[in-house]
Amino acid sequence: MLKKENAIQNILESFKEYSDIIMQQLDLLETIIQTGDTEIDKQLIAQMEKNENKLDKFEVKISDKIINTIVLHHPMASELRKIIACYRMVINMERIGDLIMNIVKFIQKIEDKKLYAELSDVIFNMLVSSENMVQKSLLSYLNEDREYAIWTIKNDDVVDEMNKKLMKKSINKSGFSDEARTTLMNLINVKSIVYNIERIADQATHIAEASIYSLEGKDIRHKDIEQ
Repeated sequence: MLKKENAIQNILESFKEYSDIIMQQLDLLETIIQTGDTEIDKQLIAQMEKNENKLDKFEVKISDKIINTIVLHHPMASELRKIIACYRMVINMERIGDLIMNIVKFIQKIEDKKLYAELSDVIFNMLVSSENMVQKSLLSYLNEDREYAIWTIKNDDVVDEMNKKLMKKSINKSGFSDEARTTLMNLINVKSIVYNIERIADQATHIAEASIYSLEGKDIRHKDIEQ
């Protein structure tokens, strides 16, 4: 019994460490976008790439721990739900890590620095909303807080609406002058940044759904949260 409890506790500690790295990546991305500049400090990029490598290795490590715990210790139903939910969340977080690095790459591709600077405040606000969703979804699982999970799921539509408003603002500001082709390419890159931020919010929603599964044994994926 003690070995099983230690194994599960070890999984949860690794999960906490994994989630801390994800939040650090989001904080670093927040710093980059807040500057409104497409030129990113090389040391900052190096730190993010180092963290991304950690995340990739960590995902494999946690997955192995989960499989070994299930095979060797035969956890009870409630324990099994908790570690299966953990497994689902780790997959979602790994995807968030990939999306963060995608955003960094798209920022560097933008040629119209003035356009990006004008839009960076909207992008920043959207990222903060997604970051809050990720944080609350993780805290929901770690602290067994159902309300944080529900809050995260309900806020997904808010981020989607911000995405639409951002693109409308982008088009209005561009005007599609003689340099329309260059502007359009920049808008596409901005759209790609926003798309990846929106996907971060989606992954936070999946994490919150897994948290509900862990807490209540209910699979609420593809269901109306009000039900």
